[in-house]
Amino acid sequence: MSDQRIDIEEIGEVTVARFLDKKILDEANIDKIGSELFGLVEQDGRKNIILDFSLVEYLSSAALGKLITMHKKVAHAGGTCALCNIQKDILDVFKITQLHKVLTLCTDLDDALGKF
Repeated sequence: MSDQRIDIEEIGEVTVARFLDKKILDEANIDKIGSELFGLVEQDGRKNIILDFSLVEYLSSAALGKLITMHKKVAHAGGTCALCNIQKDILDVFKITQLHKVLTLCTDLDDALGKF
């Protein structure tokens, strides 16, 4: 499945989902990413999830909606969802939209793993 938009790694009880795109902008791609992320919770029953943004340079507002939905799904399942390695421009968007108050934002993977 080379059309996957995220790479999954298991670290103990935690699932690390690493975005593979530099730019998460177009709607079809965002829907695909949303489906893959939601599947981690809905199909696989995973509850401890870290979203790693190290490769991501651009993120559209539509993608922010998927992140909020993902956060809600994980919380509803009784789990935790943390985001890490977010570049400054994207971090600024999170702050402008007040999402930094809703989502768990971490500096790097070690910081994120410390939330579990």
